Amino acid sequence: MHHSCSSLVLWGLAVVAFDFRIDRRGGIPAYVQIIQQVQQALRLGLLEPGDRLPTARAVVEATALNPNTVLKAYRELESQGLVETRRRHGTFVTGTLGASSADSPWHAELADVAARARASGLERDDLAALFADVLEDLYSSKEPDVVSPQP
Repeated sequence: MHHSCSSLVLWGLAVVAFDFRIDRRGGIPAYVQIIQQVQQALRLGLLEPGDRLPTARAVVEATALNPNTVLKAYRELESQGLVETRRRHGTFVTGTLGASSADSPWHAELADVAARARASGLERDDLAALFADVLEDLYSSKEPDVVSPQP
């Protein structure tokens, strides 16, 4: 999942420039991709409470999605308690998700795996697809595998 995010402050209001990347060939509904990308940005600290999401109109213009698709994603994010829509003002981040710490042993281990994959010539999107496949296999099974990161 690729996205870019930057923020600036205008008139005391945090405005976030956030680009949604929609994969129309992946089989994941576009509204789900929007939800997942907002959730990921929250986990990574790229979005924080008070940040304003792009307007539905801006997302439609940038992605050529149906406006109802974008609105469906925003409504779902609101039902999850992650955003709040304020009439005539926009949609604002109100919730957070557990951030993964950069000093976590899991972060270090995943960074090592990613570095080795890159050194072997694996492209970013290929690694992301491979990791998504591994996660799907792991989390779709009924019995969780217990693995601890190496210290």
